[in-house]
Amino acid sequence: MEFEHRLQKAIERGHKRKQNEQHEARRREMTEQEVKSLHTQYRLLLSEHIESHIKKLANHFPGFQYETLYGDRGWGAACNRDNLEVSSGKRTNLFSRLEVTIRPHSSAGVLELTAKGTIRNKEIFNRVHYEPIPDVDPQDFIELIDLWVLEYAELYAAK
Repeated sequence: MEFEHRLQKAIERGHKRKQNEQHEARRREMTEQEVKSLHTQYRLLLSEHIESHIKKLANHFPGFQYETLYGDRGWGAACNRDNLEVSSGKRTNLFSRLEVTIRPHSSAGVLELTAKGTIRNKEIFNRVHYEPIPDVDPQDFIELIDLWVLEYAELYAAK
């Protein structure tokens, strides 16, 4: 049984190596224009997803202001809120913000998703996820966006 298990693992590694070699060959064949075009397609798809989810988040927490982001920092959305807390006659501004963007195309040839969350003046996360454009599965990025927005909502609700 031991040999049979090891044999099966060796075969799996061989299949994976072949897939990696084919994938790498396909990646090398893509021209810069194709990579840029693919980046644009992914950016449009994902930025719309980001915008819809950030809007939903802002609608669930009164006082949050929605903002569409575009330009040299990336495409996406943010929502923020300023609270004033008075304790023992002392005033304190408490700032909360969630920002999720797809970074602009660069010579690195990657699709980069960034998220930064702040709750009550404290940064709770600052995340970056990227993959080479030929390797991108948009569904993975959509799931990350969902996960990060949901995590922010849970953390904000708990504060």
